[in-house]
Amino acid sequence: MDKFDFKKTYPELYAPKAGDFALVEVPPLQYLAYDGHGDPNTSSEYVGALECLYPTAYAVKFASKKNLDRDFTVGPLEGQWRAADMTAFTRGDKAAWDWTMLVAQPPWITPELVADALAAVQKKKQLPGLDRVRLLTLEEGTAVQILYIGAYDAEGPVLERLHHQWLPTHGLTFNGDHHEVYLSDPRRTATEKLRTVLRQPVRPIQPAD
Repeated sequence: MDKFDFKKTYPELYAPKAGDFALVEVPPLQYLAYDGHGDPNTSSEYVGALECLYPTAYAVKFASKKNLDRDFTVGPLEGQWRAADMTAFTRGDKAAWDWTMLVAQPPWITPELVADALAAVQKKKQLPGLDRVRLLTLEEGTAVQILYIGAYDAEGPVLERLHHQWLPTHGLTFNGDHHEVYLSDPRRTATEKLRTVLRQPVRPIQPAD
């Protein structure tokens, strides 16, 4: 069987080349999702999200292969980030962040298959946060993104340039949550070599009446 791979199916989204900000069109995609709040470096809630998402993602993969004869490569960890004050991102005020951690799912994955996978994981691991995992469809549409290489904590200047220079210059504004795709495993990659897609859904600025 052919194995579905997000990097091969959507190379502009999951395997972009280094360069400056670029506009992309993001199709509707579905994800395993887990909502939380706070600094991911210190939040036990964030640790719990990853402990629930990854076993569920692999349980879905194995169930798809066994029951549907359709295999896929488990996608990278992704995250949507939001805050009441958007300057919390450029200031690095992580305690003020709300987030939704994500793992993309192929289009044939159904809520029923996810529910069965969650039940199987719960029976085996009994993780307290599994009831917070859900199947979510995002329709981000037009977005601007850049492949950022470096430490997560040093993204601020790049986002500052995006928010206050690139977007105004191109007549664009925010149209959804800040989205990051983590292409590197921080456990195996030097901090200065971490590869992250920084993506921001956008829309044209409406002219003043």
